[in-house]
Amino acid sequence: MIHNLSQTNSIINQYIAEIRDKDIQKDRWRFRKNLERIGQVIAYEISKELEYTTTDITTPLGIANSKVLKEQPVIATILRAGLPLHLGILDVFDKAENAFISAYRKHHKDHTFDIALEYVSCPSLDNKVLILCDPMLATGSSMVLTFKSVINFGKPKHTHIVCAIASKQGVDYLKKNMPDANYTLWCGAIDDELTSTAYIVPGLGDAGDLAFGEKL
Repeated sequence: MIHNLSQTNSIINQYIAEIRDKDIQKDRWRFRKNLERIGQVIAYEISKELEYTTTDITTPLGIANSKVLKEQPVIATILRAGLPLHLGILDVFDKAENAFISAYRKHHKDHTFDIALEYVSCPSLDNKVLILCDPMLATGSSMVLTFKSVINFGKPKHTHIVCAIASKQGVDYLKKNMPDANYTLWCGAIDDELTSTAYIVPGLGDAGDLAFGEKL
């Protein structure tokens, strides 16, 4: 299942427009805040897909029959660009467990690159709902590699992949290469093209640099 939230009118379109805007991007705080907001909106949409249980809550005036989450998800993010998106999702699922993965593009002189994965911190995922987030789904290779890494910690019963902007090529790559078909993809927008260096067009540039400053 693929959800492209730009196909419906909602406030997420405003946030997507602002993270794309080269003038608004100069404000790093606002860029990070908009990624958080995108995470919050998508987390709310994901919450509609989760399981709930009914419980009695004691109020100062009586008993309220309420629906609450049956279990908390595990939120996993690809460092460093995914941190603001992660925090937005965590604002909604504030009791969730968390996982962090260090993955990055290791560039070569011929302008090709490999995905290097150096660090994973993850709780058990057995029979849990996994929310795996990264703001940009370009080629899709880092997302697939990350997923293959974290399932060493157990098999989730369902995975929600979250990104602010995806490319069509990245979406197609997931369809062909995800080792488990039991996943849902949530995108703020899906763009048509990738550059020769695998940046999304029109995209927004390098989300990690825009959020936290340029790398050496």
